[in-house]
Formats: sequence, C-alpha cells, structure tokens
Amino acid sequence: VLPDVTALLASSQPIGLLFKTVTGSAAGGFGLLFLILGIWLFAGVGALTAASRCTYAFARDGGIPGNLWAKVNKTLDVPLWAIILSTTVDCLLGCIYFGSSAAFGSFTGVATICLSASYCVPILVSVVRGRQAVRSSPFPLGKLGYVLNYISLVWICLAVVIFCMPVSLPVTPSSMNYASVVFAGFGAISGIWYFVYARKHFKGPIIVDMGAEEYNSNGVTDVEHEKGLNISDNSADEESKK
Repeated sequence: VLPDVTALLASSQPIGLLFKTVTGSAAGGFGLLFLILGIWLFAGVGALTAASRCTYAFARDGGIPGNLWAKVNKTLDVPLWAIILSTTVDCLLGCIYFGSSAAFGSFTGVATICLSASYCVPILVSVVRGRQAVRSSPFPLGKLGYVLNYISLVWICLAVVIFCMPVSLPVTPSSMNYASVVFAGFGAISGIWYFVYARKHFKGPIIVDMGAEEYNSNGVTDVEHEKGLNISDNSADEESKK
C-alpha cells in the first residue's frame, strides 16, 4: 500500500503523495491533507497570538525601544502594532526557506531548544537560591524538590544536545543541523542587547502578590471588609448624634 520511500523523498510534497497513494484518489488524499492544514492554521494563529502578547509585554516593560509596540488598539482591544511586528518577523523567517531549506529547518528546530532553555533557567535560579521562592508554596517537596530539579536540569541538557545533533551521517552542508548555531546567535544577540539597552530600560513585569490579601466567603478582601466596617460604624455614630 505504501509507496516507495525513494519516491516520497524525491517528491516536493511527500505527505500529499502518501495520502493520495494510500487512499487511491486525489480527493481522499486532499481530504486527509486538509485536516493537517487545518491543524497548522489553528496552531499558527495560537503561536502568533502568544508571540504578539509577549512582544507587547516586553515593549510595555521597556525591553523593546519605542512605545508603539506597547499600544493597545481601543477599537479592537488588541495590541495591534505588536501583532503587525510579530507577523512581519514570521513572514521574513518564512522567506528563508526560499534561500536554504537547511537554514529554515534550523530556525524551526531551535524552537524546542529555546523552550527547553526557558525551563532550565528558572529551575537553575531556584536551585542556586536554595529554593527559597517555593518554600511557602502548597507543595514545597523539601529535599525531594532538589532531586527533581537536578533530574530536570540533566534531562534538559541532554535534550538540548540531542536536538543539536545532525539527522544523518556523513554530515554535509545541506544535512547539517544548524540549530546550535542559531541558538548561540540568539543568545549572543540577547546578551549584547541586555548590556547595551535593556539593562538601563527594562524594569521587568509588574508582580502582583495575589496571596497578600485573604478573601472571605463573600469574595471581599479583609482590608475591604475592615474599611466597610469602619464606614458602617461612622454612619451609625452620625445617626446616633442626630
């Protein structure tokens, strides 16, 4: 039922050819391919939404120069300029495929490495600081927390190394995995940008301590409740004086 692997690799659209061969018709193959295209479409919308909100938050906190990217459109109630910037960057990265498919694959493959690094940094900071930030959490885990953190750090380092390996041997310029180069480049650019600009302007996100106030059964904070009692007492005193 399955076509020859060589024919699939030689095709510009191996997934479409595979579906067409398996179903025995172009319509059936297109129907199965349409499901994947739908998943890609919704995943792309979600990724663009997340990227634009991160861009907006980063610009709001001073990480990106200019107030334009931190503006929220009053009509649409969305950070329109942050969406435009994220869309433009996505389109420019997509154009890399026309020049080099290996370079494009490196940019898309480095996403997993960056995601793993984003997990590694807060875990490492927590361990270095003696897990002080999680001591008052509902599940501090005690010494077991250190064990789990160390296992996570080792696993992340192993995963990063694996994702940087080439997919086949011998390694050629076209089959080389340039994800490590892209990751190191982004890291260098981020470090330079921090010392040149963000170190003086980036203030970080606003942290709201949600546990600072306790809510009663009516959904009112203790502070608001005390204020309400004081107002009621003052009103009662005024009525008694009258």
